[in-house]
Amino acid sequence: MAVEAMAEKDAGAAGGVAPESSVGAGGERPSRFRRICVYCGSAKGRKASYQDAAVELGQELVERGIDLVYGGGSIGLMGLVSHAVHDGGRHVIGVIPKSLMPREVTGEPVGEVRAVSGMHERKAEMVRFSDAFIALPGGYGTLDELLEVLTWAQLGIHKKPIGLLNVDGFYNFFLSFIDMAVSEGFIKEDARRLVISAPTAKELVLKLEEYVPEYKIGLVWEDQSQIPHGFVPELESGIASS
Repeated sequence: MAVEAMAEKDAGAAGGVAPESSVGAGGERPSRFRRICVYCGSAKGRKASYQDAAVELGQELVERGIDLVYGGGSIGLMGLVSHAVHDGGRHVIGVIPKSLMPREVTGEPVGEVRAVSGMHERKAEMVRFSDAFIALPGGYGTLDELLEVLTWAQLGIHKKPIGLLNVDGFYNFFLSFIDMAVSEGFIKEDARRLVISAPTAKELVLKLEEYVPEYKIGLVWEDQSQIPHGFVPELESGIASS
């Protein structure tokens, strides 16, 4: 597979950053990231602040010249962040299982849609194409994606930064749970620092830009084709189906 071949070629990239800086819409504030993956709900949530945060995050990515990787839906917070990025002139890559397309895609798809066979492939592809990850408010699916990418970081499968956009304290209980797991001996102190959080998109993206990987585990993963390396591959344009 061409994507896997390029991933292997880019082996050894440190810190989960793109090889060249992107440039924002106005030519300012270059970013070290080429693409950021955003995990979020297919619902909008009850607070307008959640919806505002999704739009603000999309606008922040546009200002920094960063493209979006997301779950491919056109409804809920997914629809808001993807439209904000696409309307701002940046590339949007949506990765969605074929079974979910009738449920989560309404009207014209936003940007490039990559239809995959199932949830496992969806999550792996989203990780592979991204330089960093941000979780907006969401439900089970958002937590599933977030916890898997955190687990992969803990296991040394990638070194890409992971952020929580903690809108109105949405993730306070989740962060408290992690702190309790640290105090009870289930998560190491240095692994706790894999989770970066901030209340606003601007502050969170800045923290991700400044992130330097510190966590080391020393594992060697033999199946290199499964490791989502730091450099992201170029993708074909248009709608692709696996």
